Amino acid sequence: MSTVMILTMVMCFALTISVAVSIGLSAIVGIQVSNVNMLISVKEMFSSINKFPLAAIPFFILAGNIMETGGISRRLVEFAKSIVGGVQGGLPMTCVLTCMIFAAVSGSSVATTFAIGAILIPALIKHGYPTPYAAALQATSAELGVIIPPSIPMILYGVSAEVSIGELFIAGFGPGLLIGFALMLFVYVYCRIKGWGKNDGDGRLSFGKATWQAGWALLMPVIILGGIYGGIFTPTEASAVAVFYALIVGMLIYREIKIADLYKILKKSVISSAVIMFIIANAGLFAFLITRAGVPDAIGQYLKEVLQSPAIFLLGVNAALFIIGMFIETSAAIIVLAPILAPVAMHFGIDPVHFGLIMVVNLALGMITPPFGVNLFAACTVARISLDRIIPHLLPFVCVILFCLMLITYIPGISLTLRDLVYK
Repeated sequence: MSTVMILTMVMCFALTISVAVSIGLSAIVGIQVSNVNMLISVKEMFSSINKFPLAAIPFFILAGNIMETGGISRRLVEFAKSIVGGVQGGLPMTCVLTCMIFAAVSGSSVATTFAIGAILIPALIKHGYPTPYAAALQATSAELGVIIPPSIPMILYGVSAEVSIGELFIAGFGPGLLIGFALMLFVYVYCRIKGWGKNDGDGRLSFGKATWQAGWALLMPVIILGGIYGGIFTPTEASAVAVFYALIVGMLIYREIKIADLYKILKKSVISSAVIMFIIANAGLFAFLITRAGVPDAIGQYLKEVLQSPAIFLLGVNAALFIIGMFIETSAAIIVLAPILAPVAMHFGIDPVHFGLIMVVNLALGMITPPFGVNLFAACTVARISLDRIIPHLLPFVCVILFCLMLITYIPGISLTLRDLVYK
């Protein structure tokens, strides 16, 4: 069944059928081949999106659009640009740094893609960067939205593997900062090699002026993270708080949002949310069938029996998760695999919090790898280009994150040092 589904999906891609529809059609073919009642498709598609944490996606997308229209995202971009934008390649570096800041608000890589990409993708194109490069950079940078806390995948791992979510959140800062700074270093060197971005510093504000203008915007992460760590609200509830705060700042403080703008903001948010939810629904059905066929269980048992040392186990897990992340949505993969792999990792003496960060970082790569990379769909939507054009520019970014993943995997201190300082 799994082989038939994958072949059907590849054929649909070759016929340029949309990704979401291709996933759905391949799942339906899988249902027919396995003689499962078709009603299961409706049930599983609904179940895939009928999850409280997923409510954060439309709220954060709405918050992102409000921040974009209300001038908050622009001020965050100007703040980041005042720090790193004065060098060649400063605008791509600004993209990465802004996403790192925004990640501390959103908890959603898709929301980060829309909110920051709507500003920086056009800006990058205007400064002479190729459109596919701008989209690939934004999709990759937005991945930090699920690595730097708050992070929905970390919550799902904590629940599934019975690990402290607070410890996971604290441990997430090390890997998030490592990946963020590695991406900034890479784009700086890459732009100098390519000769791009020699005028990136044009219109750059001084650090003091940018900080003053972005004061209310910078207070947003403080409120969101403070509320979460203070136990005032959950990360999903924080998305609603983000919407409320963005409305207050955009309408009453910056006064850049008018009542008439709300309809356009809501319409744009509904359309964006519907597209992403449709993809998640189809991917959920596909993941259900793959799971029903026993593929994740078989992989888990194989790793447990064949890989004997901790180092080889982690290498094998990373290879398997990288492939699984291409085909199964991040949250679904964590829910299925965490209960299987976490006990095996502890058997090898690997800290479950460290292993959780490895899983989250690895499966987050699935957000920027075809065929199910939701960040790619979002970035292509903003840049108005087809998915195939983004792939060549995406590969170097994937290699950078894979390098960081290896460091995170084999140097536990990157994840655990801050956790140990806080909790021990």
